[in-house]
Amino acid sequence: MRFNPLGRTGLFVSELCLGTMTFGDGGGFFEYMGGLRQDEADPLVKAAVDAGVNFIDTANVYSSGRSEAVTGQAIKNLGLARHDIVLATKAFGPMGDGPNRRGLSRMHLLEACKESLKRLGTDYIDLYQVHGFDAATPIEETLRALDVLVDHGHVRYIGLSNWAAWQVEKALGISERLNLARFQSIQSYYSLVGRELEREIVPMLRQEGLGLLVWSPLAGGFLSGKYSDGSPEGADGKGRRDTRAFPPVDDARGGRVVEAMRPIAAAHGRSVAQVALAWLLHQPAVTSVIMGAKRPDQLADNLGAADLILSADELKILDEASALPAEYPGWMFEVQGQYRRDQINQPRRGA
Repeated sequence: MRFNPLGRTGLFVSELCLGTMTFGDGGGFFEYMGGLRQDEADPLVKAAVDAGVNFIDTANVYSSGRSEAVTGQAIKNLGLARHDIVLATKAFGPMGDGPNRRGLSRMHLLEACKESLKRLGTDYIDLYQVHGFDAATPIEETLRALDVLVDHGHVRYIGLSNWAAWQVEKALGISERLNLARFQSIQSYYSLVGRELEREIVPMLRQEGLGLLVWSPLAGGFLSGKYSDGSPEGADGKGRRDTRAFPPVDDARGGRVVEAMRPIAAAHGRSVAQVALAWLLHQPAVTSVIMGAKRPDQLADNLGAADLILSADELKILDEASALPAEYPGWMFEVQGQYRRDQINQPRRGA
């Protein structure tokens, strides 16, 4: 297991992160993913930690708070030293019926953090992430509230999830201008069948020094090896995406990607899912890939991606099969800017 710094910090996180969306049975939007009891979650946490994972990610909306409670209890049940675990959670989604029980207002964030700390059974959260963009709350209000949480020691670092590049840039500018705590990471969807992140967000985070935490690296099961051309394989012909096809995938394009992955998986004696995860681990912008599992065998397979090294030729095959279609202004950059790139890259005397 390799460890990478989180953004512009001295905090190191494992390149694979244990996601806990499957923990708990409290219902809510993510109910179709959850359901694991405490006695089922504890072995998953132990297996991940035994494999070298030091990073665990949850959110207050997962199973309506039950995921946080199960996660915190698992750490205690297993006797894990709190300072050896980088614990991340999120806030934004509805946690009640009232209009102020959601969003990124100062009122909600301060209360949501207090409730998360209680459910997790800890005095501090290593990485507190805003789980979406709140059009109703000024970014400055959100940042000032997060800065209070950092200043009071309830939160060590802050991150965000599912924001556009321009929104992140605006937030970073406000933090710099007002000397507030700075976002250190972005948690975003990224996969071999979902590379839209590369258009704007990846260049931005590499320029600004943000870490990238990847959610749904298997595209909601599409890249698990169970699907071909969008249809689940197997005797019953059913899969998780039959319940909710999330995130959305272009089935035809995705099918071509899966077919390009199968020979590579076979050549290494590995699963298609491991190839999907390994491709992400080869991307320079990626800090950590979040794995989710309901069964020990699923988790073991995901963990196996950590030592799968893909060759340059294999990466080229996957890159070409999954390449994004050209889109403005990207194709214009290529048309206009090549001569300047050639000037930058010309060999120097004596080189």
